[in-house]
Amino acid sequence: MDRIRVIGGSRLEGTIPISGAKNATLPLMIASLLTQDTLTLKNVPQLADVITLGRILGNHGVDLAIAGKRPGDVQGQGQTFHLTARDIVDTVAPYEMVSRMRASFWVLGPLVARMGEAKVSLPGGCAIGTRPVDMHLEAIRALGADIDLEDGYVIASAPKGLKGARISFSKVSVGATHNALMAAALAKGETVIENAAREPEVGDVAECLVKMGAKIEGIGSSVLTVEGADVLSGAEHTVLPDRIETGTYAMAVAATGGDVMLDNARADLLEEPLDVLRAAGVEITETNRGIRVARNGAGLKPVKVETEPFPGFPTDLQAQLMALMSVADGTSTIRETIFENRFMHVQELARLGADIALDGDVARVSGVKGLRGAQVMATDLRASVSLVIAGLAAEGETVINRVYHLDRGFERIEEKLGRCGARIERLSA
Repeated sequence: MDRIRVIGGSRLEGTIPISGAKNATLPLMIASLLTQDTLTLKNVPQLADVITLGRILGNHGVDLAIAGKRPGDVQGQGQTFHLTARDIVDTVAPYEMVSRMRASFWVLGPLVARMGEAKVSLPGGCAIGTRPVDMHLEAIRALGADIDLEDGYVIASAPKGLKGARISFSKVSVGATHNALMAAALAKGETVIENAAREPEVGDVAECLVKMGAKIEGIGSSVLTVEGADVLSGAEHTVLPDRIETGTYAMAVAATGGDVMLDNARADLLEEPLDVLRAAGVEITETNRGIRVARNGAGLKPVKVETEPFPGFPTDLQAQLMALMSVADGTSTIRETIFENRFMHVQELARLGADIALDGDVARVSGVKGLRGAQVMATDLRASVSLVIAGLAAEGETVINRVYHLDRGFERIEEKLGRCGARIERLSA
């Protein structure tokens, strides 16, 4: 099993290209199930989760062709995927596939919408909370499907097709919004989705569905109105840049000092995290190329943050911020409101010398003068990259074990950081 070795103490200077957003790529790939035509996705990141989902979709009959590099291609612009689901050959998503990644559960809505039936295993994924699928099922049921739970599977049936309805979510759920949005795109009549997730990745999927022929109003707001189409066509769509990767590298620069240009990054996708970094004393500059992040060596100021759905501070950057604040001058307060188990990185950061006290859903991070390298273990995707940030800021050697979590969401991280002066390498088992 691969490990990542980091020798801390190097300033980061140079350019890091920001990849396409994983959290948009996955539902966009799943949207290919909605049409017989080819859906072309550009700026697709090279990630383990993307590869896994490609295999899962192949089980349903989706043909995936990955275009090779062309003259004039720019490094960091990602892959081009051509996905064609001319015939759905299987409406069953088995446990051994869905258990590998939670997002694959989102095939439920598109399969029922197009084929009138689906049998999908209850999901797996990172162990950061229960993340129930109740709202997914309520949405598909509201659109007219009969749903049963049997032996760990969701069995949905709508032989006469789905019908437009009013769906009102009890709380914001990105996954449930994706599922409802894709299903509604082929439902007969109008669907109104209330309390919809406003995350940019949801908007990116909606924009793609519009290109495919769906009529969607309210994109970017908490109320989405969808006029379903009889059939959807193919389309060409470019995946938006990854705001979580952007925020992660911005925090790595803040933790180590230096000056880095984050190419292709969009500040409008993560205004709250950038404001938090500015409050901590980090210089953030928006340019035509992306976002420049710099710190001149002055001490970091502590911050008070609460994770919230977009446009608030994202839970997917909470662990990274905790690593950064572990070397700030003072005590920071971080409250996690989204996932109840998302503090598992705390004990690993403590192995590096971080001073963090937990009280329910609140972490109080007292900055220390310096971290020390150690052997640590990744517990989930975002926790693993927080350990990379801490290792970059620490004195000596840090070895991060179980980095398969890291490969699920960060493309070529050791290469990107290494080109900016980080002493980081992958150790093969």
